[in-house]
Amino acid sequence: MDILIWILIAVFFVLSFVSIVFPIIPGPLVLWIGFLLYFFFLDGSNLSAVFWIAMVLLTGLLIVADIIANSYFVKKFGGSKWGERAAAIGVIVGSFILPPFGIIIVPFAAVFIVELLQRKTSKDAWRASLGSLMGFLGGSIAKIAIQVIMIVWFLIEI
Repeated sequence: MDILIWILIAVFFVLSFVSIVFPIIPGPLVLWIGFLLYFFFLDGSNLSAVFWIAMVLLTGLLIVADIIANSYFVKKFGGSKWGERAAAIGVIVGSFILPPFGIIIVPFAAVFIVELLQRKTSKDAWRASLGSLMGFLGGSIAKIAIQVIMIVWFLIEI
């Protein structure tokens, strides 16, 4: 039985990384399912209160990583506040439209359109949209790093 639980934990940890490419899979949730399988079916006493608090905080950061990265890069590449908002909304909407490509295409298009509507040149709108693409890549790298930290911390705890 223990071997089956460990296989399930490993599968859920792998699925958390698959969620970066297919955002329809709730990455933080599947990561937590792995933690909770260990807690309830193996030896939950090994996981300290500090571990659980850290996992809650890292999960919050994991959830907003895309939105933060998108807003930052849109702003850095000359986008407006409305462009930042369009990027944030685009990430959320894009997660459900044409996964996994929607999370790249929708924020890119949304920022481009919003910047054009604000009477920016095509070049400036294109640049801000590229910021959205950089935000996606930055957010993905951040999510990978956070998930690795969470999994390694879990393995160290046990």
